Amino acid sequence: MKLAIFDLDETLIAGDSASLWLEFMVRRKLAHADILVQEKNLMSAYYQGRMDMSAYMTLTLAPIRHWQPQDLTPLVDEFVLQDILPIVYPEARARLNWHQAQGHRVVIISATGEHLVKPIARALGVEHAIGIMLECCEGSYSGRTRGVYSYQEGKLTRLQDWLQEQQLTPSLSYAYSDSLNDLPLLQYADQAAVVNGDSHLRLIAQQRGWELFDWQH
Repeated sequence: MKLAIFDLDETLIAGDSASLWLEFMVRRKLAHADILVQEKNLMSAYYQGRMDMSAYMTLTLAPIRHWQPQDLTPLVDEFVLQDILPIVYPEARARLNWHQAQGHRVVIISATGEHLVKPIARALGVEHAIGIMLECCEGSYSGRTRGVYSYQEGKLTRLQDWLQEQQLTPSLSYAYSDSLNDLPLLQYADQAAVVNGDSHLRLIAQQRGWELFDWQH
């Protein structure tokens, strides 16, 4: 079994799905506009590899607290159709299609909540997706998370847990990401590729002989 691992934000799509979701919620008057300022401040730390993920998830999950998953689903589907599918990199679609045509197992893994990651993956024709797990209490989202964050080293932990659950042992693995936060995942893969990476990550890629892609939307 050959495995292809894709990051989501800024790798498959020209944007950040969690940020875009909050903008969508504000447009729909389901969240206050102040949340966008707070989220932007937290995201600035993400690009430096030092985000407080607990604070970020607490902030960004607040608008869906007390929502039941089945009630949120139509809203997420609308968001994916309107805001995500139009910004998928054509080269990303081609790469996903290539791996699927080769019979490779494809998984999208993201430091975004699973309530967004899984529907986006389905819309891209990808069966398997891993995101930050959300806690439900009495059938509704609590606004809290559970388990290991699929962020930095946690992405690799969650991937390995998933492989064990699926009883899969890859004979060859590929990984694609734009982010220095995904260095553990890129180092894990047999064949790593940096997509639209910053100068630091591009330098690491050049030193290690990883592929470099510049995908345009």
